[in-house]
Amino acid sequence: MPPRNYILKICLLGDGAVGKTSLVHRFVYDAFDDKYLMSFGTKVSKKTVELADARVDLMIWDILGQKTHGSLHNAYYRGAVGAVAVCDFTRRPTLDSLASWISGFRGVVGEVPVLLLANKSDLPRSFDIEDVRVFGSSIGCEVLETSAKTGANVEAAFSRLTTKMLEAGK
Repeated sequence: MPPRNYILKICLLGDGAVGKTSLVHRFVYDAFDDKYLMSFGTKVSKKTVELADARVDLMIWDILGQKTHGSLHNAYYRGAVGAVAVCDFTRRPTLDSLASWISGFRGVVGEVPVLLLANKSDLPRSFDIEDVRVFGSSIGCEVLETSAKTGANVEAAFSRLTTKMLEAGK
């Protein structure tokens, strides 16, 4: 039996400079660039993921990390069936702000799967992964540590979210 084909839209959420663009670049191109380029608006990337019984075209919306653009964010969120919410291990406030990012996202699209990523695991940390797990548990989200620089858990994160989105859609 041929695999089923899907096209799924996901959004990347989180403050500026947490590594959203770098995570997408690592996932789509298996590359890392340490030059910081602030995202303006949104950038859409596509990657096809093959699972046991499905071929999934992921449309990955990398959304600007400035909270002042709330109405713009709402327009970008429409049609998404999942999200990756990213905080930066080197900056505690980026974890604290995830609640508002996720609340805003789910306010538009409903209770879709959201995966929490604690990024920059290769650098000295200003908080512990357990802090992220406690927060994730309180809102029903799975947590992974990632490093866009080394590639640690990046492929696993997008694969896990894809599986969760397919399960939610059944």
